[in-house]
Amino acid sequence: MTFWANHRNTLIAIAAVLIAAPFVASRPVWLDSAVILGVYALLALSVGISYGQAGILTMSQGAFASVGAYAAALCSARWGWPPFTDLVLAMLLPAVLAYGVGRVVTRLSPLATALATLALGSVISIYIRHADDLTGGYVGFAGIPAIGFIDTPLEYAVLAWLLVIAVVYGYENLMRSAHGRALNVLQQDQARARADGIDVARSMSAAFALSAAIAGIAGWLYAHYVSVLSPESLDTNISVTALLMAVVGGAGYVLGPIIGTVLFDTLTRLLPAAELQGLFYGLALVVILLVARTGLMGLGEQLIGAARSGLGRRAAPAAGLPARAAS
Repeated sequence: MTFWANHRNTLIAIAAVLIAAPFVASRPVWLDSAVILGVYALLALSVGISYGQAGILTMSQGAFASVGAYAAALCSARWGWPPFTDLVLAMLLPAVLAYGVGRVVTRLSPLATALATLALGSVISIYIRHADDLTGGYVGFAGIPAIGFIDTPLEYAVLAWLLVIAVVYGYENLMRSAHGRALNVLQQDQARARADGIDVARSMSAAFALSAAIAGIAGWLYAHYVSVLSPESLDTNISVTALLMAVVGGAGYVLGPIIGTVLFDTLTRLLPAAELQGLFYGLALVVILLVARTGLMGLGEQLIGAARSGLGRRAAPAAGLPARAAS
């Protein structure tokens, strides 16, 4: 029971992947979608940590993923690093960058933070376009090798969702740790957090760095899978989409970003026109902000709580009838 309570989200994620795996594996055309869905799930989870737990409204996760992707491309294709070793740099570079930026933006208002991270993403995008020697500039970066023995879409799909499950497991452990408890306190009341001796700026910056590292993992996976990068591969649109996925699913819940990712992917397939997709994204955000500010996970939790309380109220008189009859 204790293991279930501590790792409920991880076990649910494993069960969902195991249930979906036979259906996806039986249709090769779905395998590519499963890999890209895993990339988006990682990005949405990174938003969940940054925004859902630390309160940093970030618009730069796509940029951090780009840093991780180009780091992987340079290490593997140009410098000949062994498989998987480039993952370290793909995580480290975005994390260091995010921590430095976080020490500044965490002192700003939420709107100013969003604008600052959006500006950061724009600066990174401009650099990628003009750093021809490193990134290939507008032409792009081609010839990124596969990850060692992982070569087929099925193998990449397995790797992608193993990474998602690993992040969910780490996320759960984070929220039970002292740092996670500190984030919970400062999310509710920063003044109280400071009174308790919590370094608010450092805690929020560390969470932002962790979210950037996860975005770097997403970029690393994406680079090796598609083998070609361009400035448009992981741009600001990706950042906005990841933010919407996390917010709609429930950024404050571990599984909320994944639910938002699956929902957006499903509805995007039902609405192939780009104009309709943009309309849906806008409507989804408005509905969530007006009806369920904690996302679909929060709405589901409220509905379950209301149903339980309703059942409890109906059961209470029934339980009391025999006692009154006996008297």
